[in-house]
Amino acid sequence: MDLKEQLKDIKTQLRLSMNGVVSQSMREKGANYKLNFGVELPRIKNIAAAYEKNHDLAQALWKEDIRECKILAGMLQPVDTFFPEIADIWVENIRNTEIAEFTCMNLFQHLPYAPAKSFQWIASEVEYTQVCGFLTIARLLMKKGNMDERPAGEFLDQAICAVQSGSYPVRKAALLAIRKYMEHSEENAFKVCRMVEHMADSEMEAEQMLYNMVKEVVDN
Repeated sequence: MDLKEQLKDIKTQLRLSMNGVVSQSMREKGANYKLNFGVELPRIKNIAAAYEKNHDLAQALWKEDIRECKILAGMLQPVDTFFPEIADIWVENIRNTEIAEFTCMNLFQHLPYAPAKSFQWIASEVEYTQVCGFLTIARLLMKKGNMDERPAGEFLDQAICAVQSGSYPVRKAALLAIRKYMEHSEENAFKVCRMVEHMADSEMEAEQMLYNMVKEVVDN
């Protein structure tokens, strides 16, 4: 099958797997897509399994403003042809947390330049670029464990700042990354603890949320 036929075949399978109840529920929860078939993840994985990883197919799927096509794009994109400038273009196209989470899990965390690129993203002022940066760092910490002292300091400064001043999706992603950093070692946990101890009696909701999360990790 050529690219056009593959794309048509995938869209046909998605339509046949459509779940209107899931799609409606997601819409009510604020997940806005131009088109959302409500196909559940196991089915999307089954569709992806029938195809080889293919750069052109993944790029074509990403350009479709369809929830399931964007998820499949991250699954079918080969790492070796996904250059940093393409990663930036994809990130610019991400408009919600679901696509950010899936793309970080299926693709971004596996990129050889992921550590450097994620730091670039968390320094951005664009909401979902920051979200992708923190989610990628969280994934890298889960996979590789720790980070060196200097980048760790920069990461924690940016993450704590994001929790204090970022939007809800940015705050949530930054909190997750901080948690994964803390879970790596007692030393990391207490390092973060020292950075937030002055927030114990803060009247700011975001600072209380951060302090309570840190306390929960340390207590466990």
